[in-house]
Amino acid sequence: MNVIASRFVQAVMVAVLIGTATFIMMRSLPGDAAWRIAAGRYGYDHIDAAAADAVRNELGLDGPALPALLQWLGDLMRLDFGNSLVTGQPVINEITHQLGASVSLACVAILLSLLMGPPLGILAGLKPNGWLDRGLLLVSTGLKAIPQFLMALVLIVVIAVQLRWLPAAGHGEAKHFILPSLTLALGLAAVNARIARDAMARIAEMPFWRFAHWKGLSTRQTLLRHGLRNVAVPLTTYLGLQFVTLVEGVIIVESIFGWPGIGHALVHAIFSRDVPMVQGTALVLGLGFVAVNTAIDLTVRRIDPRVAS
Repeated sequence: MNVIASRFVQAVMVAVLIGTATFIMMRSLPGDAAWRIAAGRYGYDHIDAAAADAVRNELGLDGPALPALLQWLGDLMRLDFGNSLVTGQPVINEITHQLGASVSLACVAILLSLLMGPPLGILAGLKPNGWLDRGLLLVSTGLKAIPQFLMALVLIVVIAVQLRWLPAAGHGEAKHFILPSLTLALGLAAVNARIARDAMARIAEMPFWRFAHWKGLSTRQTLLRHGLRNVAVPLTTYLGLQFVTLVEGVIIVESIFGWPGIGHALVHAIFSRDVPMVQGTALVLGLGFVAVNTAIDLTVRRIDPRVAS
């Protein structure tokens, strides 16, 4: 209960800080917000000064900033995110639709990273400084050093353009998941593999591991009965930190692959000066980080042999 209570307080603080920061940043952007919003509504080829003035008067963009911020915070306390300045639809409805697309992409990416990284890391940790350990270090360091946008472009050029195996963009079919999720998964798998390797190498040197062998258990039996649970503790803990990397990658990857998720929507909302959408989207991402960390804390307390017992 102490964990949940502290995370709830953290969520409230995150909501206030994110809402205030995004409001100030959006108000500080150069240019005329009315023109941007009108362009988002009607298209850049169908706007003029009259349309921009109409939007400015309708939304009260020339009004003082502080009352507008206080009104948004008050609406937030009632769980009202307001309406989009571009579409006029409730922000919560649009975010719910976009969040589903992002969560599905993120889940596939995490699953792929766990299938690729930890098994190789465990095998490398069982034989430190072996050929697999050295090769894994080289590959994981290289993958981690490649920026997400560059990884996405390389996969598009090689797999979609040159080999024509998969579509370069799109949404709605299983094949559209592969390139964007693989782009996210490769970087995550590189880190997962090193964490699993270090944890396994440390566990293999512990007395309980040697005692299990002394009792006659094989390496496979010892790993399944005692090793995996101990390896899962640091790996699960790091998943919370990976969420930040995943969110950053999702925003970039969704924009490159045209994925209709929350990251793609955030970029368009910033360009359109859609302040309620930016605030709502950033708030959902921030609260998602708090929620994931809470789930990670509770999970670690459950699986850690030193705590669960």
